[in-house]
Amino acid sequence: MDRPRLWEVLREGYSLKTFGADLGAGLIVGVVAIPLAVAFAIASGVTPDKGLLTAVIGGYFVSALGGSNVQIGGPTGAFIVIVYGIVSKFGPDGLILATMMAGVFLLILGYARLGTVIQFIPYPVIVGFTSGIAVIIFSSQVNDFLGLGLASVPADFLEKWGLFLSNLSGINGLAVGLALGTVGVIAVLNRLDRRVPAALVALLFGTGLVAALGWPVETIGSRFGAISGTLPFPKLPQVSVAHLRELLLPAFSIALLSGIESLLSAVVADGLIGKKHNSNQELIGQGFANLASALFGGIPATGAIARTATNIKSGGQTPVAGIVHSVFLLFVLLYLSPLAGAIPLAVLAGILATVSYNMSEHRTVALLFKGPPGDVFVLVATFLLTVLVDLTVAIPVGILFALLFFLRKMSQASQVTVHRDELRDTPEDLDPFGLTKMTLPQGVEVFEVEGPFFFGAAERFKEAMLMIEAAPKVRILRLRHVPSIDASGVMVLKDLLKNAKAKGTHLLFATVVPDVRKTLDKIGFTQALGEENMLADILTALERARALLGHAEPTLGDRLRRGGVDLQLNATDPFEVLRHAAARFPLSPNVSKHLLQSMLEREEMAGTAMGRGLAFPHPRNPVVAHHDQEFVALSYLKPALDWGAADGEPVKAVFFLVAASVQSHLKTLAALAKASKDVVFQSMLDRQASLDELCAWLDRRP
Repeated sequence: MDRPRLWEVLREGYSLKTFGADLGAGLIVGVVAIPLAVAFAIASGVTPDKGLLTAVIGGYFVSALGGSNVQIGGPTGAFIVIVYGIVSKFGPDGLILATMMAGVFLLILGYARLGTVIQFIPYPVIVGFTSGIAVIIFSSQVNDFLGLGLASVPADFLEKWGLFLSNLSGINGLAVGLALGTVGVIAVLNRLDRRVPAALVALLFGTGLVAALGWPVETIGSRFGAISGTLPFPKLPQVSVAHLRELLLPAFSIALLSGIESLLSAVVADGLIGKKHNSNQELIGQGFANLASALFGGIPATGAIARTATNIKSGGQTPVAGIVHSVFLLFVLLYLSPLAGAIPLAVLAGILATVSYNMSEHRTVALLFKGPPGDVFVLVATFLLTVLVDLTVAIPVGILFALLFFLRKMSQASQVTVHRDELRDTPEDLDPFGLTKMTLPQGVEVFEVEGPFFFGAAERFKEAMLMIEAAPKVRILRLRHVPSIDASGVMVLKDLLKNAKAKGTHLLFATVVPDVRKTLDKIGFTQALGEENMLADILTALERARALLGHAEPTLGDRLRRGGVDLQLNATDPFEVLRHAAARFPLSPNVSKHLLQSMLEREEMAGTAMGRGLAFPHPRNPVVAHHDQEFVALSYLKPALDWGAADGEPVKAVFFLVAASVQSHLKTLAALAKASKDVVFQSMLDRQASLDELCAWLDRRP
């Protein structure tokens, strides 16, 4: 059951020592949050107090109801673009409604336990829109950074920069100096000691300098007037069906952005503290935070990576630190906000320029540009759409492009190979003796499918089928490397089965993995195919194919009849036995030559005697082309020879086997070894029984 992490911490026991650590960390984070909250609010097109209000209300609920020990919530730079667009088009009430809708979306995601799903958004999409947001944030601050004093700036990126370039003559040198000085102070302090609230120090220094010297630069007070230092009453916005419909996509974008950023921040925090957050509960906390922030007139809130990292480095251990941070900011809002009117806008522009630089992820972008072309395309497309079109378009289109590249890659990974005559599971250079080679009966084809059998691979499978000139008598689909199948793949298999029945082809399936088998069972495909045609492995499928073709599996007696018995083999050593046998049995000269060579080589390494004086050729022996040419030949030795058998008894009979495949060879050897353990069979060998007697006894065995 998902519960807020605060509840779990308090239930486990909360000590005074831990509270001391959380108190110190919360105050430090609160100090760091002041300039950022104000700057984000102004850049978003709302009054400065809305930023502090969001940090108070949103930050409280993120800590009180979230799923992370150390997450700090509040306004972030990622929302600037989308919030500014909503406020420009729908006004403050539209922003409140969109933020509340986003809160509801987040609650649905959290209670539906989809916290892990939202993390599957491709990384190039995240980097692309984050970098795009960084560029837009910086662009929004150029007016104040250069002190151009433009009363209104267009929202369109290209129009905005066109206006800036046409008004460069109006640059205020003092404003530029303040902005650059702010950037410099933050950079130096961050390099010296990141625990120092660099943005706050730069803000206080710049504000004090302007007040002391009376520089003519624009301030918060001169543009926005007096800042309200009160906590407003909760208020619902004016709701209409038209507004709900128009704000649906922006609200979803806020929810998606809030979920992504908060979960990314929580993952970063997990790595720093060695604990794992609850992603579903984190989304629930984010949902309530955005609902509450909107009710009080605030802007969207989410987990802030920089402030969360500051909390951890300052000693924060539990969600109490985040609550302390909110209480401290409430004090600032109620009693110190009037002082914010003296803050120069150029100083805030410098702070946001630093934020946009940190958000740009230029190092990550450079790294991704060295990766696959598809990732580069997705990153660039998402970036350009974010900057030139809209964030609400960039995210879904970026995900779509990433999905298309992924499907293309997966379809290329899915392969269909057709086998005729023989099938090898291991390349010949790695299996020179053909231990994994299987000879296919005439009229049998094996289709080896590798990779997910989805709509992309289904087309490749159809192409492979079209290349077949004539339908085989038996077609085997080997699906051991097919982890999943979708509706398109199922329909292709249905068409294949229908086509096979029409042309009189027997269709067999081999090695179907459990997930695919479950799907085929559910839709009734297994029943239509026939349970007897769904085989466990390729060897069983080949046996089934031989049975369907009328190639009955020969018994050991049948094989012995084909090879016969030689009663008059005289030899003085094992090598002489092998030479005489290879010359006298019905083999082609080429096969006989290679058979003899392989057996002689094998005997030089070690004897092949097994059980009660039987000697068998090694599986390296050559194989024949067809199953019906297999045979076993038996020689009674006169006299018996010492072949180095494990039981120490002399060898009185030697079996020679010629098989259609290594697998059949080993299977026949196993049958002979089993028969040799029987005392009746041993007695028949001792008295040199006739061929008819031996075959009759072997045929009676199961």
